[in-house]
Amino acid sequence: MIETVNIDNIDGIMKLISDQKYDDGIGRLRSAYFFRGLPDADFRLTTSLRMNCKQLAPQLEPAILRAFTKYASMDDPTLSTSVWKQMMLGQHHGLPTRLLDWTRSPLIALHFANSESNFDKLDKRDSVVWRFDMKDVNRFLPQKYADVLARDKTFIFSLDSLSTAAGSLEEYDRDMGGDAFVNIEPPSIDQRIVNQYSFFSVIPTGITDIEDYLDKHTEHTVRYVIKSSIRWDVRDLLDQYNISERMIFPGLDGLSRSLARHYFVKGDSNERRRIDPHEE
Repeated sequence: MIETVNIDNIDGIMKLISDQKYDDGIGRLRSAYFFRGLPDADFRLTTSLRMNCKQLAPQLEPAILRAFTKYASMDDPTLSTSVWKQMMLGQHHGLPTRLLDWTRSPLIALHFANSESNFDKLDKRDSVVWRFDMKDVNRFLPQKYADVLARDKTFIFSLDSLSTAAGSLEEYDRDMGGDAFVNIEPPSIDQRIVNQYSFFSVIPTGITDIEDYLDKHTEHTVRYVIKSSIRWDVRDLLDQYNISERMIFPGLDGLSRSLARHYFVKGDSNERRRIDPHEE
């Protein structure tokens, strides 16, 4: 089921950050939680492929991946050997895919939940951080996938281990149906993936409503709604933890975005429009 927790003070944020699981087997904290931050609490969990291609996503996905592989092979000639590699590299560069991205870090999720392209919106709408336990969904994996995880003594797939279990999208969709999905750690192809502590859920075509699936199949999924009144406070707190665009998007783009927000002047947007009538 999905539990909704409303957060309207910093104490609630600190509880979210420190909510970890204790592993009795090793006597240490080992969380199986994934987190995903969204700047609007009304945004639904959905893949970029589904948002881009709507109901035609299953039919258009192979064409998208073929075209990406054809034109991107100059940068990576090995792309044609793995559909999963095509998908993860494409997702990283903005290609619409069936991957739903998560992070193992609640701080990174809070960054995305408290970032806006228009800073004026930061205190105008509630944001959300999703948390789910990947072990919840692993219970429903077909046996051959469960065997791979047991063999590797892990609960997260790698590019190689997923390729061992399923060599094609068609095989994966047949195996999963609408009952399960795999969580995978992408290869560290650049510093951004490393810094964001990124992971993906590979959503099969049989699951068309991710939130409905999590509500029916999981026991520890939480939807943390962060009230608009504290979003600026949370944003400033994250900067104190060195969680900013400069760290999450290494390079000049991230630095510029971080500086733009740091020097942003809060105020009446109507006043700015009197200064610049073309501003929207």
